[in-house]
Amino acid sequence: MNNEVILNIAVVVAGLDEEYQHNIITGINKAARERSINVTYFAAFGGMLASKRFDIGEYSIYRLIDFASFDGAILMTNTISDPNVKVEIIERARESGIPCVVFDCDDYPEFCNISIDNTSAMRAMIEHIIVEHNAKVINYISGPLANPEAKARYHAYLDVMKEHGLAVDENRIYYGEFRSLDGKRAIEKFEASKLPLPDAFICANDAMALTAATALEKLGYRIPEDVLITGFDYTYSARNYCPSLTSVKRPLYDAGYKACMTIIDFVLDGKEMKETRLEASPVFSESCGCTSDSIDDFREYKKRTYSHTESTNEHIAMLNRLTARLAETESESEHSEALCEFISELNCEKFCMCLTEDWKDSFNVNPSLEVIEESGFCGYMTAPLIWDKGTVRGVGYFPSYEMYPEPFETGGNVSYFLPLHFRERCLGYYIVTNGDFPTNSLLCHTLTMNISNSLENVRKLFHLNKAMEELNRLYVIDPLCNVYNRNGFINVADDMFKECVEKKKALMLSFVDMDGLKFINDNYGHNEGDFAIQRLASVIQECCGRRSICARFGGDEFVIFEIGVTNAAADALQRCFDSRIENMNSIIKKPYTLSASIGSIIVTPDTNTTLYSIIQEADDKMYEIKKAKKAARKSEKISG
Repeated sequence: MNNEVILNIAVVVAGLDEEYQHNIITGINKAARERSINVTYFAAFGGMLASKRFDIGEYSIYRLIDFASFDGAILMTNTISDPNVKVEIIERARESGIPCVVFDCDDYPEFCNISIDNTSAMRAMIEHIIVEHNAKVINYISGPLANPEAKARYHAYLDVMKEHGLAVDENRIYYGEFRSLDGKRAIEKFEASKLPLPDAFICANDAMALTAATALEKLGYRIPEDVLITGFDYTYSARNYCPSLTSVKRPLYDAGYKACMTIIDFVLDGKEMKETRLEASPVFSESCGCTSDSIDDFREYKKRTYSHTESTNEHIAMLNRLTARLAETESESEHSEALCEFISELNCEKFCMCLTEDWKDSFNVNPSLEVIEESGFCGYMTAPLIWDKGTVRGVGYFPSYEMYPEPFETGGNVSYFLPLHFRERCLGYYIVTNGDFPTNSLLCHTLTMNISNSLENVRKLFHLNKAMEELNRLYVIDPLCNVYNRNGFINVADDMFKECVEKKKALMLSFVDMDGLKFINDNYGHNEGDFAIQRLASVIQECCGRRSICARFGGDEFVIFEIGVTNAAADALQRCFDSRIENMNSIIKKPYTLSASIGSIIVTPDTNTTLYSIIQEADDKMYEIKKAKKAARKSEKISG
């Protein structure tokens, strides 16, 4: 092998916390580390919460994959319950042209199939239940028939029942999704059916068999005295359940190792990608009434069980503390800081949180199905948090097709990509590199949801604060003229007024009233009147200095408030106003003339003076000026 060549293999998988996936992943990782290649897992927990919108968010991680960037792919599509998602993944992998390996699936001849004989072992187990234990009435708990493995096991059940002349009652079949919860639901359905207890329950995998056994025992049934039960996969939990579970032993670790080595040998050494068929064998144990010698060494079992319990308790405590800490965060930076406090407890070398560039944008809370189905990643990502062996940094922006915010320079790295989302809305993903938390902990999904939900809280707080800022602005700002309204003026001017009283500063309050607004509205319309008011407001703003504020007091009335003035301030304001209003009229070139009357009061207030009294004085003075202007215009008309 050329040590300078670093291969990169993508793995698509769902349900990292299941033992089937764990065993195959262990085999893949062993081969990857032996040959110093990089493996990238794109993992989701879809199909677990009975929520289509949640599943869309979970499955969005698969849309991130740029298959052409990898040297090969291992497609564990048999772990994905959604048939449409499977098809999309298969088609995109096929279009990339890279070598791909699948498990227990003959539907894609262009891919290499690593299969385990499901049919022979399932037939042998059912034969044993019928012949050795004289079972006549048999219930069946199936996996999803779109899954090739589930389909093979289901048909083995049908064939053996037919060969022995036993009736298959559709009411005694439950179609699940290979999830542990399906076993419990199957027993609940059976109990509701009021059918007589069967002689045996045949389950398509151990996960469903174990929860079915527990549910039966809670109903008062004894295993195997009252009813037999079997599983499939021969998992650690099945071997050590009481009673130990009759099951089918499958070389899952070997399948994962072989899948990875097949791609490595093809890419590096040009070896043909031959399909491999591995054998499975039934293990007859206590749950069908057989004597078992399959239980693990009891001392070793106790040690492993304690270690597993201790690890789970530690993770629960960590997640509780993390959840409480994340609940306190109100910004993206605070969120990253909170995560940093806990990443070391995941026992990984590197942790990256990658968010879509638009993750904080507002979105439709009731999107159409079409919008939901199209949800996914935008063109660019940001990585605000990269934790690398204790050092912390970030990456501004990188194209989403690069997937990693930073490329690897060495081989032998195993990374897990997990989706961050709120319902169907994709927020981003996080990457755990060279750490076993995603596959060894039952709480990886919980961690992912906690991070996602806390990000959504930060996003909502961001928009809530923006909305509050806008509401505050609307409370004090006039929307037509974009200057203070009466409320805003009083809030700001009151502090300025108090300063003048305390420091004995002179102030000037000017009351401005537009001339001829009724004439403009009557002859040119109210839109033109609003335009004229806006232009007047613009002129008034231009006349305000660093120590003054202005406001629309109502209708066509404005006020200007300035502190620290001299006795010449009123004349200076009038000259400034006259100049700027003349300039405005020359710019807008309207058939009417924009003008206004200004009344100004200059005073040094004391504790007996009120702001309202000064406003009233300025208003009175302005009214006198306006009255004088009207009289002058009337005199001109008469003399003319």
